[in-house]
Amino acid sequence: QGVLVPGLGTFAVVHEQINSTEEVYVVRRPVFQLGMDMSCLRELVFPTVVMPGDIEIMPLDYWQLSETNSFPPDVVRGCVEETILLYSFQLRDRQCPTFAFENIGILSCQDNVLCMQFHCSCIAGLESRDTGVALLLT
Repeated sequence: QGVLVPGLGTFAVVHEQINSTEEVYVVRRPVFQLGMDMSCLRELVFPTVVMPGDIEIMPLDYWQLSETNSFPPDVVRGCVEETILLYSFQLRDRQCPTFAFENIGILSCQDNVLCMQFHCSCIAGLESRDTGVALLLT
């Protein structure tokens, strides 16, 4: 399953098969597909991620987010939208900001490369059996 964050992109978990000489590994690993307006990303490079067609993409659940804090869903939605808008303006102005997602990872821009780096704990939480392989792939 994936989650669409409007104006930013889609987070999902993919299953990937790796063949070694001794064994076949199937690991779960997180991916991020950028979904920002490309006109604001002039001269920035970002990895192309292709989501498999069988992944169900759900919209960001503002109700669930509001349950983790004391703000109503409409306030949470406004905060998310304003934060993404601010981030896109900073990218357009070449400020190279870092966007941290708690317990997930960091979206950063270094040397004109926009890249999502997942925390090891996020990857390990998804893949308990072959964590080392998943970490190497991600």
